[in-house]
Amino acid sequence: MKNIVAGREPVTATEFIELALGIDLELFTGSATESSLERAARLDVAHEVLADLRESEPEAAAYAASLLRTLPLTTPTSGRRPRRSVHRPAKPRTVPGSAVAA
Repeated sequence: MKNIVAGREPVTATEFIELALGIDLELFTGSATESSLERAARLDVAHEVLADLRESEPEAAAYAASLLRTLPLTTPTSGRRPRRSVHRPAKPRTVPGSAVAA
């Protein structure tokens, strides 16, 4: 059975939530690449939308408020590079008693 919301078929769980609740997730969660000015503007709009949702749809408002508490993935802002793991080839395993005579 297919899940169809508002005449559209969502591909991911995120799309399903956005269509079912009518909430733009990125408005409440942000993105890792936004500037501080963009973040402030987004949060202003998100708080206004949240205030409207609290009056009309309390359950959707509770979900949106929980999204505001989540943080987007961020990239390291310090000048340091992340640690690189050293790839070491695996040693061949020998099983006791399985020596091969040459």
